Amino acid sequence: MAEVRFFGIRHHGPGCARSLVRAFEAWAPDCVLVEGPPEADALLPHLADAALVPPVALLVHAQDEPGRAVFYPFARFSPEWQALRWAAGAGVAARFIDLPRAHALALDAGPLPDPPPLGEGERQDGAASDLLPPAGGGREGGLRGRGDPFDDFARADGHPDGESWWNRWIEERGEDADIFAAIAEVMTELRRHADAETPLPAREAQREAHMRQSLRAARKEGFARIAVVCGAWHVPALQDGVSSVKADAALLKGLPKLKVQATWVPWSHRHLTRHSYGAGVASPGWYDFLWQHDPGRHPRAAGWLARVAALLRAHEIDCSSAHVIEAIRLAEALAALRGHGAPGLAELDEAVRSVIGQGDDAVLGLIAPALHVGDALGTVPADVPVVPLQRDVEQQQKRLRLKAEVAERRLELDLREPNDLARSRLLHRLRLLGLDWGVPERGSRGARGSFHEDWRLRWEPECAITLIEASRWGTTVEAAASARVAEQVRDETRLAALAAQVDDVLRADLPGAVAAVTQALDRLAAVSGDVGELLRALPPLAQVFRYGDVRQTDTSQVGRVLDRLIERAAIGLPLGCAALDADAAQALREPLLAAHAAVARRDGEAQTQDWRRALAALAGAQSAAPLLRGVATRLLLDDGVLDAEAAGTALALQLSRATEPGAAAAWLEGFLNRNALVLLHDARLWALVDGWLSRLGDDHFQQVLPLVRRTFADFSRSERRSIAERAARPPEAPADTAPADAAPPWQVGRFAQALPLLHRLLGLPPEAVSSMENPPDVR
Repeated sequence: MAEVRFFGIRHHGPGCARSLVRAFEAWAPDCVLVEGPPEADALLPHLADAALVPPVALLVHAQDEPGRAVFYPFARFSPEWQALRWAAGAGVAARFIDLPRAHALALDAGPLPDPPPLGEGERQDGAASDLLPPAGGGREGGLRGRGDPFDDFARADGHPDGESWWNRWIEERGEDADIFAAIAEVMTELRRHADAETPLPAREAQREAHMRQSLRAARKEGFARIAVVCGAWHVPALQDGVSSVKADAALLKGLPKLKVQATWVPWSHRHLTRHSYGAGVASPGWYDFLWQHDPGRHPRAAGWLARVAALLRAHEIDCSSAHVIEAIRLAEALAALRGHGAPGLAELDEAVRSVIGQGDDAVLGLIAPALHVGDALGTVPADVPVVPLQRDVEQQQKRLRLKAEVAERRLELDLREPNDLARSRLLHRLRLLGLDWGVPERGSRGARGSFHEDWRLRWEPECAITLIEASRWGTTVEAAASARVAEQVRDETRLAALAAQVDDVLRADLPGAVAAVTQALDRLAAVSGDVGELLRALPPLAQVFRYGDVRQTDTSQVGRVLDRLIERAAIGLPLGCAALDADAAQALREPLLAAHAAVARRDGEAQTQDWRRALAALAGAQSAAPLLRGVATRLLLDDGVLDAEAAGTALALQLSRATEPGAAAAWLEGFLNRNALVLLHDARLWALVDGWLSRLGDDHFQQVLPLVRRTFADFSRSERRSIAERAARPPEAPADTAPADAAPPWQVGRFAQALPLLHRLLGLPPEAVSSMENPPDVR
C-alpha cells in the first residue's frame, strides 16, 4: 500500500511553503499531486528553466473563445510553486489533479459574464477574462454558509477575524513540518459541521471527486510515497473512505467538454492581492519578505525596518538610525505584550506610524504600495507555447527596447527619431487591437508640439488574453490591426467615428487600414443627409494634416476625402440649419465653429471659397436659426469677407424694431461668439447694441434678459469689466460732429438768393426782403 500524506495549505502562504519544503526534505515523496489544472501538466518541465521567474500564472483558455479563461497565479512563496520546484529538482513525478478546465469552462458555457469589479487602482482592459482564484481559493476557498468559521478561532484568541488568525499562527510562524497534521484535524472538524449544515455545491463535489480519482490513479501506478498538496479545506474530503469509486464516477459522468490550451504568462504582486481575485492576499510584498527572511542572520523587525528606511530615504523623508532602532524596540515590545514570538506586519506598521510618522498615517500610505504589495513582475521562457501574435509583440518589444513592466512609467517620444517613431506606431497598433499597454497623455501634443508624444505604460497580465483573442485577425501586429479595423468600419454608421479612426490608423502607419477607412467614410458621406454629422467629421480629418508630415505618412487619400466632405457640408449647411429650435441650434453651434477651423486648417482655395459662400447663404437665410445666422455673420467678419460697415448694417437690421426680441438676442449671441472685442473696439456696433437695449419696452426687456445675460456670461471677467465701464460713461458723440457752439458752415449769399421766392410763396411784405439781406444769427 502506498503511503499518502496530505498537506493542507493556504494558496500564497509563506509559512505553509517553508513548512512544506522542510516536510518534503524529511519525507522525500516519489510523487507530488498538486491542486491545479491537469491541462498544464505539459508545462511543468519549464519549472527547471531559470527563465521562469515568479510571480507567474498558468493561463488556461478555450481555443475557440479565448476570452473564456482562468489564471492560476504562483509566487515564489506559494506552497504549490515550492512543491513543484522541489519535485523538478528531485526528479520525481508531479502532476495537477483538480477538475480539468475543459469541463469547468464548458460548465460555465453561455454568454461571457462581465468582468468582476476590480479594486482601486485596477484597470479593466477589455479582456473578457474571468479572474478566478486557483480553483477553490485559499484555505478559505471552500468555506460555505455565513461568515468564516475561522472567525470563531479569531474571537477566542483575540484576533479581529479568521484571516488575521491564520496569518499569525500559520504564515508568520516559520518552519514547522508538523503543522499539517494540526491543520488537517482542524479542517476535519470544521467540514463535519459545515457539511451537516449546508449541502456541498455541485462544482465542489465534482472537483473533489476528480482529486480522489487522480489519487487512486497514482496509487495504481505503484508510487510508494504520494504527497497531496491542496487547499486546506479539501483535505478531509480526500481521505480514504469518504466516497466510493462508483460514486465519484457518477459525479463526473457525462460532463461537457471544451478544447482548451494552457501557457505560462508573467504575473505581478499587485495582481496577487485580494482586489484582483478571490484567493489573493492583502500584502504579497510582506509575504515575499517572510519567505526570503533568514532569522539566523538578523531579527525579522530589523530586516523589515531596514527596507522601510531605505524607501523613505529614497523619497527624501527623514529616517535616521535612531528612528529604526526605536521602531524595532517598539515592534518587539508590542509582539511580546500580545504573546507573539516575533513582530507581525501589524506591530511593525504601528511602530512605523508612532516613531517615524509621529502618529500620522501618511508614511504608511507610501510604504503600503511599495513594500506591502510591491511591483514585482515575473518572466517566462522564450520557448513557452504562445500564439504567433504574442511572439511578434515580444520580438518588437525586444527590438525597440520597450520592456513590459507592471509599474507605471512615463515614456517620452520624439517622432523625429526613427526608434521613437517605431515605438509610437507599435503602441498605436496595439491600441487598435484593444490592448492599452500604453495610454497617450492628454494634451501632450499641444503642450510640447507635434514632434512629441507622452505615454503612460503599464503591462497587465491580462494583456496575454487580449493578444490571444486578437490572434484571430492575424499573426503579426500590423496584419491583425489592419484586419480588425477593416472589420469594424464595415458596420460603422457614424461619420465622426470613421473620421477619428482615420487619425488612429495613420498614427499606427497602416496603409491598408487607411484605404479601408477612407473608402467607408466616403461611401457613408455620399448618402448622409445629416449636416451635423458632416460638420463633426471635418475636424478629425483636418487634424491629420498637422501630423502627417512628422510621421512620414501619405495623407493624399485623406485629403481627397476631406475635400469631398467640405463640399458636401457647404452644400447642405444653409438647409441643414433651417427650422431648428433653440436647443438644436445650440447643439450645432460648436460643430459649425470646429468645421470652420478645420476648413481653415485645410487651407485650400477652392474649399475655402465654397465654405464662405455657404456661410454667406446661411447668414442671409431668414429661415435659419438666428443663433447660427449670427455665428455665420461673425465668421465672415473675422475672415475679412465682411467689413465693419457691412457687419454694422447686418447688426442694425437684426436689432431693428421689426425683429422679434428673442430672435434678436439669439442672433446677437451668435454674432458676439463669446468674444467682446468686436463690441468694445467698434463704436458703431456698440451704439447699435446699446440703442437696441435702451429702446426695449419692459415686457420685451424681461423676455430677452436671460438670453442677453447668457451671452455676456461667456465673456471673460476683464471683458465684462470693460463693457461695464463703457456703459457707465455718457453716450459718445460721433467723431465728425462739430461742437455745439461752433458757427454752422453756411454760405449766407447763396441762402439770400432764395429769399425772394420764399417771400412770394409765404406772402410776406416786400420790406421783409431787404431785412433778410443781412440775416440775424439764427443759431
